[in-house]
Order: sequence, then structure tokens, then C-alpha cells
Amino acid sequence: MKQQIFSLATLLLGAAFLFFAGGMNGLLLPVRGSAEGFSDIALGFLGTGWAVGFVTGCLLVPGLVAGVGHIRSFSVMAATAALSMLLSALLIDAVAWIVLRAFAGFAFAGAAMIVESWLSERTDAQFRGTVFGIYTMINLGAMTLGQLSLAGGGTSGLEFFIIAAAFYCLALIPTAVSSTATPKPLTRVKLDIPALWRNSPVAVVAVFFVGVSNSSFGTLGAVFGEQIGLGIAAISLFVSISILAGAVAQVPVGIISDRVDRRMVLVIMTVVALVGDLIFVLLQPQWAPLVIAAGALFGAALFSLYPIVVAHANDHAAPEDAVKVSGGLLLIFGIGSIAGPLLAGIVMSFLGPRGLFVITLAAHIITISFALWRMRRRDAVDPEEKSEFVMSSPARTSTPETVAFSAPEQSPDAKPGDSGALNR
Repeated sequence: MKQQIFSLATLLLGAAFLFFAGGMNGLLLPVRGSAEGFSDIALGFLGTGWAVGFVTGCLLVPGLVAGVGHIRSFSVMAATAALSMLLSALLIDAVAWIVLRAFAGFAFAGAAMIVESWLSERTDAQFRGTVFGIYTMINLGAMTLGQLSLAGGGTSGLEFFIIAAAFYCLALIPTAVSSTATPKPLTRVKLDIPALWRNSPVAVVAVFFVGVSNSSFGTLGAVFGEQIGLGIAAISLFVSISILAGAVAQVPVGIISDRVDRRMVLVIMTVVALVGDLIFVLLQPQWAPLVIAAGALFGAALFSLYPIVVAHANDHAAPEDAVKVSGGLLLIFGIGSIAGPLLAGIVMSFLGPRGLFVITLAAHIITISFALWRMRRRDAVDPEEKSEFVMSSPARTSTPETVAFSAPEQSPDAKPGDSGALNR
């Protein structure tokens, strides 16, 4: 096992560089944009731009890789992401930033897919689950460090734009020296909503609104902190601790959901998130320690919802359809991620900072209501027939290749190029 991990170390390092830059990028632009006087709607469009670019990248990059290869494609992705950061430093304009953020989302999705493809290619089947777990923890840690790095200085200068661009470039090195001779095609997925609905209506509705709430908070959580008067250090802690709390919460949540109806676990965790919504909407805390503590409670619930939904959907899917179902849900999550920040930005422009949590509150109420209704119409899956619960980094950074990498094995009926195939 140690030899297996050592051989993957350079690629894992490349992933760390990529997610460090992504974490810094995702926090820097909303905070700096707010300081520059961008409207709440424009700041919401930053998240919408990222989501549009990210989903587009998940759909189009496999074709690009098939045409020009992994290394050239990754070079294009890393260069595009770095340029988006450098140009954002030069063009302090809301419209320009929205467009550049979309390019960054596209490039980040493509780069992540290629790194994950290499990791999956070089991981023996018996070590896949362990390596994927290590990869997930590295990504969470790197993203958190990228966000926390902003606490070391102000966002008014060019330094953090340049640092983020540099880390995007550093991510190039591991793929450039990879010894894999003939990497296989990337995983392709397509969106088949009728099939997903027949498989699990709860998953379709829940994953859309999880996308709305997660992306709203992921984009505008920092703006909320800036508007209530938190300093950059407190804002960095507020955002990063919420993500870490979500990662930690997935361990007990996964264990429990393997034993009881996952829909009930989904409802309970969404209720916890709703409590967080109410704290921010009704109490409107402004003392930094209280805001950070409430953010940890909120994040623990918010960022554990997506893997519950995916696991529930796969409980009802045939083994050979697991990747197709998970990939389709990821695209629906992406659609929710497009709508969420824009809606939150509009509501914040009328209600102020608490408007962010009015949107997440509405998303959580709809999720709870629909899940409870469906529980009355369909029996729970027997625990012995459940699929495996898989921990996930924030779904805003998950790609179809992440879905394929996390799958324990390939169905013998899967065919390369098929939307449900593990193209491995």
C-alpha cells in the first residue's frame, strides 16, 4: 500500500495545488468584489458564472481530451485558470469578473477531471477506496488552506491573485511528468431526468435544492461576512470551518444512513441546516465567534446532504447504472448551482445580508416537505440491499470523473463511451 501511495504522490500533490488555488479563487473574488462596491446581484452572478463554466467543462472536456490528449488539454486548463486570475487583477469590473469566473469554472472542472483520471488509472482496484479517501481529504485540506491563506493579508492588492495563478501553474508539473503512457478516455455522462425521476424522485428534487443552497452559501457566505462587519481572518474561518465541519459530519452521517432510511437522515440533517438558517435570519449574529460557531453547525448539515442524496439514489439503481445515476444527479446539482447564487444575490439586494439565508431556508423547507411526502408513498430500502455511502468533497468541485473514481468497481456490462460507463 505504501508503494502504491508513493507512486501517486506527485498526482496527489498536483491535486493539492489545484484545489489550493481554487479555494483561494472562490473566496478572494466575492470579498474583493464586495469591497469594490459590486452589487449583490453581480456578486451572485460570480457564482452563477462559475457553475455555468463548471458544468460546461464537465460536458465538453472529455471531447477535448479525446481529440488532443490529456497533457495538452490539462495545459490549456491550467493556463486558462491562471489567466482568469491574472486578468481579474487587471480588470476590476463586475461583468469582466463574471465572464472570467465562468472560464475559471470551465478550466477547473477540466483540470480536476484529468488529474482524477490519472489517479484512477494508476490505482489498483483493491486500493481504490483508500486512495479516493486520501484524495478527498487532500482536496478538502488544500481548499481550506487556500481560503485561510487570505487571513494573512488584505485583499486590496494584487498578491493573492498572483499567488492563485502561480498555484494553478504549479498543478501542471505532476501531469507533465506522469509516466502513464496511454491514458484512457474521460468519463462521459448525460442528463436523463425522466430516468432519474423514475429511479428516485426524492434524489432529483433534493439534489437540485442542495445545489441551490450549497452554491448560494459557497459563493455569498464571504459576502455575508463582509457585510456584517467581519474582518478577512474571521471571514476565512467562517467559510472554511463550515466546509470542514461538513466533511467531519459525513462520517457519522454515513454510518447512520447505512442502517436506517436515508430519507429520514436527509430530513434530519436538513432540519439541522434549517436551524442554522433561522439563527442567521432571526437572530442575525454579528459577533465573530458566534457567527463562526453557527457557520460550523450550518456547514456540518449543509455539506453532508449531497452524499446522502447520491447514496439514496444508488440504493434504487442497478449496479451497472450507479455511475450514470450519480453523474446525472451531479448535473442537476450543477443546474441548482447556477440558479442559487443569482437568486440569493437578488434577495440580498432587498433584505441585506440575511437574504442569503432566506434562500437557503426556502430550499431546505422544500427538501424536507418533499422527502416526508415521498416517505409516505414508498417503502425504505432494506439495509442489506443498500449501496455504499461514499464521502464527498463539496459537490461544487466534484466532476463525473470524481464519480467514476469513487465507484468501487466497473460493471462488466459497461462499454467505453456509454453515459454510464466507467471508461477505465
